Amino acid sequence: MDEVSLNTEPIGDDDTDDFEVVGDCAMTEYVGQTGIIQNPLPPAVGMEFEMYDDVYYFYNCYAKEQGFGSREKYRGKLSCSSASFKKKSEANRPRPETRAGCPAMIKFRLMETKRWRIIEVELEHNHLLSPRSGKFCKSHKHIGIGTKRTLHLDSAEEVQKIKLSNQLKLKPGDAQAVQSFFCRLQLTDPNFFNVVDLNEKGCLRNLFWTDTRSRVAYRYFGDVVLIDTTCLIERYDVPLVSFIGVNHYGQSVLLGCGLLASETIESYTWLFRAWLTCMLGRSPQTIITDQCRILQIAVGDVFPRAYRCFSLSCIMQKIPVKLQGLFEYEAIKAALHRAIYHSLRPEKFEAAWKDMIQRHGIKDHGWIQTLYEDRKRWAPIYLKEAFLSGVFSFPQNEVSTSYFEGYLDKNTPLKEFLDKYDQALRANYQLEALADMDSRNSSCIQKPRCYYEFQLSKLYTNEMLRKFQTEVEAMYSCYSTKHVSADGPITYIVKEEFEVGSNEKDSRAFDVLYNASNLEVLCVCGLFNFRGYLCRHILCVLNQSGVQEIPSQYILSRWRKDVKRSYFLNHSCSGVDIKNPVHRYDDLYKRIVQVVEEGRQSQDRYKVTLQALDKILNKLHLVEDHQV
Repeated sequence: MDEVSLNTEPIGDDDTDDFEVVGDCAMTEYVGQTGIIQNPLPPAVGMEFEMYDDVYYFYNCYAKEQGFGSREKYRGKLSCSSASFKKKSEANRPRPETRAGCPAMIKFRLMETKRWRIIEVELEHNHLLSPRSGKFCKSHKHIGIGTKRTLHLDSAEEVQKIKLSNQLKLKPGDAQAVQSFFCRLQLTDPNFFNVVDLNEKGCLRNLFWTDTRSRVAYRYFGDVVLIDTTCLIERYDVPLVSFIGVNHYGQSVLLGCGLLASETIESYTWLFRAWLTCMLGRSPQTIITDQCRILQIAVGDVFPRAYRCFSLSCIMQKIPVKLQGLFEYEAIKAALHRAIYHSLRPEKFEAAWKDMIQRHGIKDHGWIQTLYEDRKRWAPIYLKEAFLSGVFSFPQNEVSTSYFEGYLDKNTPLKEFLDKYDQALRANYQLEALADMDSRNSSCIQKPRCYYEFQLSKLYTNEMLRKFQTEVEAMYSCYSTKHVSADGPITYIVKEEFEVGSNEKDSRAFDVLYNASNLEVLCVCGLFNFRGYLCRHILCVLNQSGVQEIPSQYILSRWRKDVKRSYFLNHSCSGVDIKNPVHRYDDLYKRIVQVVEEGRQSQDRYKVTLQALDKILNKLHLVEDHQV
């Protein structure tokens, strides 16, 4: 079991009025009526201040109370006055050494909200402290008794911005249910990982947990992660945040869960850091989220190197809610769909969007304006450089993003959800097991139409092969013409015919760049990055160019059925430490999985396996445990 304490101090936000704040604002515990800091709380990651001087004053008051001096090491870092070491003096009577290389300090920086936030804290000193002697430190001369130093708390709104004492809204029995839930998971999974965030009164504020299966699945499928915050945004009784990936069958896979007290930057930041810690600091390549501004700030802060985009399926689901009351709603919706799904180049999207807002008079519609401002985060035409592995809805939903669908709705109580949690996981595991059996025991192809189809039938899972077959079938509706340029790759214009009515057909042209020297190929439709397999237009060009096999760089290991994926954790590369119960568990689990794989192959093997397991259990019951 891994249990980590990451007790940051979440801060409120202007948009959190709908959330209950239990108790007084923590800042009032050390800001008196005159503005003088009294009995200051220890500095904590997440605390925010209006001005740079406020941070300095706060830390100086805390230092005085604890009995040490403070000094500004450089802008954005305050440390104990005993930090580092002085250079040795050559004077006849050098001063006594007062520096001890003390590590105590805080670091802080100016955020996008124009407030100063503490981002790193070290409270431990390597020397003795004396509250009495602290009053005579040089840094405390200007904060003597009676000094009035007013922090900028001019209104109730300002106090709300720096509140520190929110907590989960728990009903009677919920706290016990959470404790029992964690205990149960810890007993059944030695690698269960959880983080509990308590407020200054010791009440539950934020929770995070994940299990062995999720942690191992992230190794295989952690390239693209969707952060599902539907429960927070739509105000579910259970404030759940889920980390979702896509497995080799195109199914949702759970990578972690959290419960948050409020929809704030600090709460999201705490959760994302807890999750990243659990995943050993390895950030996803791509993160997909809702449009929420608060959420985006936290994602950018914790995952600065990840490609960040918005969930198109969430945006499309909002269309009826946001536009239903408009005149000519159906026509607007159709125009929006055309702009999103039929634009092959940015200029085409821009023209279609401009025509839509002018034709229907919706230029000043707030949601439409926001969509346009954020277009490079969600419009497919702008996301062709990002790998999205089928999570992104283009042109339709590839995967259900709600992992707990059928087990959680707006009115589901927390206790009921925790009781059903194992059922939801087992149901999803069973779907994966059935898909695994389907892919290992048979191929969904009887008579391949081309070698590309036959090639992938030997490599890909049946589910992904079925999706690829759609492109193979449509390849025969395409034809291409070759355009040779002076240098560089060859450009093909691929025309695709499709039916628009019962007896009508239309066609669209797609540019495909092909470099024969290294078998690199790129289509303007961008399907490979969206779904992870080649489009019909590229297949048409490869076929016409005499390329008999799909180039290896376009066959992704994440879709292969011949990759051994075992949901256990290896703790040691050099062997098993039999004194360690976690290592023993993992080694036995790995071996028993191999037994199950062999035993399920036939009825005879199944019977032999059962007999062997019964013999093992009987022998184990006879073994006396000698504790070392």
